[in-house]
Amino acid sequence: MIKIGITGSLAAGKTTASKIISKNKGPLFSADKAVKKLYSNKVLRKTIAKKLNLKSLRNLKKEVKNSIYNKKSSIKKLEKIIHPKVRKEMFRFFKKNKEKKYIFCEVPLLIENKLSKYFDVVIFIRSEKNLRLRRYVSKGGSPNLFYLLNTHQLKDKKKFKFCDHIVVNNKSLIILKRKLLNIMKKYE
Repeated sequence: MIKIGITGSLAAGKTTASKIISKNKGPLFSADKAVKKLYSNKVLRKTIAKKLNLKSLRNLKKEVKNSIYNKKSSIKKLEKIIHPKVRKEMFRFFKKNKEKKYIFCEVPLLIENKLSKYFDVVIFIRSEKNLRLRRYVSKGGSPNLFYLLNTHQLKDKKKFKFCDHIVVNNKSLIILKRKLLNIMKKYE
């Protein structure tokens, strides 16, 4: 089994790249989807609300965003709750798919969480900051949250040394697809 990790900065195109590269090749784990699923767990929702001193569970994501805006320490507190659970899901995914030739994992904070040691290949998706901001805002995100989350991540250049491949995603989907398929040819 070859474990391929896909990572990159906020709104660089990791999800699109992950879908392209894994199509017809192997199963795909998405850390973002795992987080979304975790947010539906009532016990976890209560834990998050308690740790971040939130008043309501009704609009938890909105409350969490407001908490992050107002207290930068909220990001660390949230990560301490969420990241171990996502990591556990990722390891469960590895075990479930151990017979597959390739497995793919889209993990936004793969480098920051020192997870590269669990992958045979790490692909970094990179895009210009202004393009990433436009993508983030076009999906309903606020510019302020983009800048806050972006500064929380390591700079691209620091992440490069932990990656086997760097794919620049500033152009069309056709070009992105060509670059990703050329990488996969090296492992076939």
